[in-house]
Amino acid sequence: MTSQEIHDQVYAMGKEARKAALALSLLTPELKADILRAMAKAVRDNSAPILEANAKDLASADTKGISGALRERLVLNDERVEAIADGIEQVADLPDPVGEQLDLVTRPNGIIIEKVRVPIGVIGIIYESRPNVTSDAAVLCLKSGNATILRGGSEAIHSNTAIAKALQEGGEPAGLPKGAIQLIPFTDRESVKVLAGMGEYLDLIIPRGGEGLIKAVVSMAVMPVIKHYDGICHAYVENEADQELAVAIIDDGKTEKCSGCNALETVLIDSTIAAEFLPKLQTRLDKRGVEIRACERTREILPNATPATEEDWTTEYLDLIISVKIVDSIEQAIEHVNFYGSHHSEVIITKNLDKAKQFLKSIDSACLYHNVSTRFSDGEEFGFGAEIGISTDKLHARGPMGLIELTSYQYRITGDGQIKDSERQVGL
Repeated sequence: MTSQEIHDQVYAMGKEARKAALALSLLTPELKADILRAMAKAVRDNSAPILEANAKDLASADTKGISGALRERLVLNDERVEAIADGIEQVADLPDPVGEQLDLVTRPNGIIIEKVRVPIGVIGIIYESRPNVTSDAAVLCLKSGNATILRGGSEAIHSNTAIAKALQEGGEPAGLPKGAIQLIPFTDRESVKVLAGMGEYLDLIIPRGGEGLIKAVVSMAVMPVIKHYDGICHAYVENEADQELAVAIIDDGKTEKCSGCNALETVLIDSTIAAEFLPKLQTRLDKRGVEIRACERTREILPNATPATEEDWTTEYLDLIISVKIVDSIEQAIEHVNFYGSHHSEVIITKNLDKAKQFLKSIDSACLYHNVSTRFSDGEEFGFGAEIGISTDKLHARGPMGLIELTSYQYRITGDGQIKDSERQVGL
């Protein structure tokens, strides 16, 4: 396609999405829930074509040599399709945030000011690899009253198209406005540029993917951007930690799902317990097949560990690899996390409540844990249902982004004829 053809088609989608956004904002909570349940049924009914489409993406991935965690993100099967449908039904059952009264004030002059939660409008979402994001993004936007334009990656284009088709065609008979869920059907990079420049139709854009994609979108976007940067998550094992608990938390954080953005990538260990703790940790991680990349002090205790480079401290492995460093104090641990981290999720493992409080107050990340696996940084685990991503921003949305984070608010002011200039009388 030519650049002009891409421009024209994406802009046509924007116009349709703007019309759909107005219609969505007027839907009742009951109707939105019915639409979502119809969409879940459509996903189940279209399981076969969705899996056939996914097989094409997997075949293409194999041809391109995509393997490991990147390929795993692409895979759909009966269980995962059912999980997509279940996720839609979970969102249907969540409280509808639109219309919630946030505040109500009566001013001395009798004016009543009501603060009400409202949809954002039209949201563009750019994402890579995971086909389930097509559903998660669409249904969360729908529940929060927003139209959405989706732009998935080339590696999952067939899967994304099949899922989006099932959602739109399943929801329309139940009352889903036309154009409420649209997937850009081509993967030219030009489409990202056009989407990011479509300020008259898009109110917000959310990029989910590698750092290069996010920086590119930020540099081009003329509308607000909510960013989901790398998940370089840390565990700090303080010298008063329960060491068996620390081993279990690190094991879970690294190996429960190493391709998740909330998986651990770096472990910091207090020097006073390193000689005792590190062999225990290595024994557990060896059983899981995890490669340890270690600082020089760590390698004095674990000589078989791979030497860590400066790059390792800023790498999101998304694989069975973890970097390990010995520190001499909690202050050093805090300094390391704030310097090398991506402001995602960090955990301190300790019995000392004062040290835990110091860590939680001093780290500049979206989610901070005390004696809890970072794998809980997840919308469903937080009770939000599905999530649009984990925001590492500070304004508007931070951490797991659920329904509330996809809304804004407005002020509705009611009176009985109050005017600013008291000398201007009604009827004059």
